[in-house]
Amino acid sequence: MVCALCKISAPTEQIGVSVATNAVTDSTLGEVSVELRDVRKTFGTNEVLHGINLTVSKGEHVVLFGPSGSGKSTILRSINLLEVPSSGSVKFNGVEYGPGDPTEESVIRGRPLELRRSIGMVFQQFNLFPHLTAIHNIALPLRSVKKMSRRDAEEKAAQSLRDVGLLQWSGSFPAQMSGGQQQRVAIARALSLDPEVMLFDEPTSALDPELVGEVLSVMRRLATMGMTMVVVTHELGFAREVGDHNVFMEEGRIVETGGRGFFESCSHPRTQAFMGSVL
Repeated sequence: MVCALCKISAPTEQIGVSVATNAVTDSTLGEVSVELRDVRKTFGTNEVLHGINLTVSKGEHVVLFGPSGSGKSTILRSINLLEVPSSGSVKFNGVEYGPGDPTEESVIRGRPLELRRSIGMVFQQFNLFPHLTAIHNIALPLRSVKKMSRRDAEEKAAQSLRDVGLLQWSGSFPAQMSGGQQQRVAIARALSLDPEVMLFDEPTSALDPELVGEVLSVMRRLATMGMTMVVVTHELGFAREVGDHNVFMEEGRIVETGGRGFFESCSHPRTQAFMGSVL
């Protein structure tokens, strides 16, 4: 049975993301949101992160890029503890969630579930439930995580779909949508939980080239609305456009960082060589 909200139609697929709930104000801009200190991650005998230090300020757009296997996705998964660091500190809004510094005597420690409720993540694969419509893919976590009623969850889900230009697809199943549309539903699902930070792990890598633009359009809109974002991407044109803090990685280490204009002013030979091969 299709919910009543699924029958609402929209005349166009105009994208207009709303992030007013957690918009960064002038008073909070520049405050530290996420802080990683000496984060290391080992799988078996293989250390994939070698003492990562990274600070993300509220309202900032951080872009991680570099060759495949350089540890970019592991950093994202460490931020929301999908991967627990082997050692090091992971702080969100000043609260410790990682192993931490053993020399610190008094540490405010939070729970991983609380962290993940504040940090949304969009993956390479869309991870939608194939047996649920678009609106119900979004409503399900609202009911389970935020304990909303069915009606309230579906209303919030419909608004989230409207924000990414997909309200008319609310009653469609993932198999009936393009890859770009499915990824936009995944973004809408993450945004519906009103996160303070959004993590994007190569969100366009599984898409056909002609579908990349519609996903980047949503992310671009999020950036202009002040959402704090950490993005792993190979779309360096997009990175150059939105990146406030750009981070080049290789072999589990941060090689070089820079702000606006980094792509024109980077000085490390390895960074320059990578840029020359992809731009």
